[in-house]
Amino acid sequence: MPAFTLTSIPLPTGVTLDVATAGDPANPPMILLHGFPESHRTWRHVIPQLATDHFVIAPDQRGFARSSKPEGVDAYKPAHLVADLLALADHFGLTTFTLVGHDWGGAIAWMAALNNPARITRLVIVNAPHPFIFQKTLFDDMAQREASQYITAFRNPDFEAHIARIGLPAFFKSSFLRHTDFDRIADEKPIYLDQWGQSGALTAMLNWYRASPIIVPAMDETPTRPAFLDGPFPPMPQPVLVVWGLGDAALLPSQLKGLERYVPALTLVKVDAGHFVPWEAPDAVVAAIRGWLPS
Repeated sequence: MPAFTLTSIPLPTGVTLDVATAGDPANPPMILLHGFPESHRTWRHVIPQLATDHFVIAPDQRGFARSSKPEGVDAYKPAHLVADLLALADHFGLTTFTLVGHDWGGAIAWMAALNNPARITRLVIVNAPHPFIFQKTLFDDMAQREASQYITAFRNPDFEAHIARIGLPAFFKSSFLRHTDFDRIADEKPIYLDQWGQSGALTAMLNWYRASPIIVPAMDETPTRPAFLDGPFPPMPQPVLVVWGLGDAALLPSQLKGLERYVPALTLVKVDAGHFVPWEAPDAVVAAIRGWLPS
């Protein structure tokens, strides 16, 4: 039997998402959000374990795999991505739920949970930086700034042409070579290439970066510092579990410094993994979640 069911679900936000579901709908609900350049399959080893006592929902977010790919950068602004999440919860009749996010899915999860505490009662973040700390370190931590220069490359309107020149297999290699043991995802390679090869997929995926308000200064730039970086930032209102792979080459340890100031009810679990923790160390992710959830 398959570990989960994949269904296309039209949402009132104007997109149709492919959504993996598993577990008994009568159980406590949990929504899992993937990051770049993946899909619901980033959770392929996590979903079956959590589904033993939760109703698990893992969408392919807009722009990814075979979900809708609306045209234009503006369609990928964070507010639209949060709206998709809440509309998906409405579709399943979820008044409240636990939200889990990795990478870009984590960025959306931070924003959604901060602004919707009445619905998102518990938050799990897997290697996704707190938005305020991330922006601050891009100004103050030159190592993090250097590690994030790929964002500027992804925002380049000619990046799709670059991928077309080198080919999707080469992009697959460059996407993961710095971040994981290549052999660990060899079996998944055809699935990635199929998903990225869908019409409009590469542009849609990259538009997440282009629509983001995050400022990434160049390495030789002395940018004007936004005043908000030296002001207050609202604390997270719900309990938050942060699971962090210590071998992450894209998100450095500076992302954890001072995190407790913005997350009063913080639980931090460090694991031996790189950036792609959900499939590099799925058992550690599940164990951290189970150890943190109320019994």
